[in-house]
Amino acid sequence: MSTRHAPARDRTPIASTVPPPAAAPAPVGPAPAGRAFDAVLCDLDNVIRFYDTAPLAALERAAGLPEGTTTDIAYAPGIDLPLLLGRITPDAWVESIAAGLTERVGAERAHELGRALADAPFHADEEVVSLLRRARAHVPLVLVTNATLQLDADLELLGLSDLADAVVSSALEQVAKPDPVIYRIAAERAGVPMERCLFVDDRQENIDAAAALGMTTALYREPADLRRALGPCTEEAVEDPTLGATVEAGVKAQRAGREP
Repeated sequence: MSTRHAPARDRTPIASTVPPPAAAPAPVGPAPAGRAFDAVLCDLDNVIRFYDTAPLAALERAAGLPEGTTTDIAYAPGIDLPLLLGRITPDAWVESIAAGLTERVGAERAHELGRALADAPFHADEEVVSLLRRARAHVPLVLVTNATLQLDADLELLGLSDLADAVVSSALEQVAKPDPVIYRIAAERAGVPMERCLFVDDRQENIDAAAALGMTTALYREPADLRRALGPCTEEAVEDPTLGATVEAGVKAQRAGREP
């Protein structure tokens, strides 16, 4: 499904005060032999969600600008970090982008370019969503994303409000990847030690930060990378003839603090 809202991109943040984390789901018990993780912490943009910036590129060409000029301005630290930390609205972000373009293309076209980026349509990768839903039948899943205050609405529009056990958003936590604080929050929400987390992201600096905290990591470039990292967790839950219940049911019962 395609929809629209301001694109966000993971960038280096500045640290700030973090509110107390919400209660974590109950741990799901020891991992099977050979599995290096008990929870999956996954990025959103450029792993699950992808934007269509072709309309923006066409506007840039029409304005005589090299493709990528608008995003270069929009994703400069002083422009997008306030958005990703929840300090400004997407409309204010558009104004900041336009301010950086006005001298080159005029105020009207600068606003048009900024708005085209903010309103770029996006969609979820169905293969990635399917892999993560399967993984969640085995271990807790937490989304960890540098995002705007519109994140909940975006997930609802994508039909992904129920994808994860928890969502850790930079805009709400007031701290963004690759600050170690946001990784600690995510592990707490998952209910497992950091060294038992698998962290998936498309940006190397975010991967490096997770690895420094002892997490297992997977740099995402294509769905095969995620499938390989998840391993047996991508298998469908099957009937267990000994217990008479599915693996998925056992995980859900453990999350609820009950015996399966």
